[in-house]
Amino acid sequence: MARGLRLSAGAAAWAALAAVLAAGSAIAWRLDPDQLDWQGLHAGASWTWRAFTGAFVHWTPRHLLANLAGCAVVAWLGWAARLPVRATLAWAIAWPATQLCLLARPEIAAFGGLSGVLHAGVAVTIVELLFRGGRERTIGALILVGLIVKIVHESPLGPALQDVPGWDMPVVPLAHLGGALAGAACALALRLIARRTSRPTQPA
Repeated sequence: MARGLRLSAGAAAWAALAAVLAAGSAIAWRLDPDQLDWQGLHAGASWTWRAFTGAFVHWTPRHLLANLAGCAVVAWLGWAARLPVRATLAWAIAWPATQLCLLARPEIAAFGGLSGVLHAGVAVTIVELLFRGGRERTIGALILVGLIVKIVHESPLGPALQDVPGWDMPVVPLAHLGGALAGAACALALRLIARRTSRPTQPA
């Protein structure tokens, strides 16, 4: 993880996306959730933009505050790791992809919350750290183990809606799994593209 307080372009981009997610959630709290939440294909053509706005919807004050705190943690994680700009692009692509993963469970009539997108951000960070050496790779591996344990413990392939002690609303663990997979896939894909485009061209 990087030292110092100077903000790199990649870290600034990461922090900016985190700020967009947090601000969008704060603004959406005052709006009608039925106009923004993820409703799958039941929403008709609006499912396209709801894949973005669904992450802004929160059902209770505790739900909102928990995800705003999580957003701050993920923002700090990306800053500390000095992630490149492509990591922010990967996170941005994983944002709607996280909601699309919920199409696997059509019984989820409505979904809202940042948690899946935050899991995507953590997964992107893990991928970037694992491709580095030494201490940073070790940190990435430890975060990966923690993320896997958390997701497995949540039984994301069990009931779509789960009652979890301490929460005043049903939880959708599949969003966490979907976000983590989307984030990892997007990060790996963009790393591969960056690697191929950076190769020197061979003379014919």
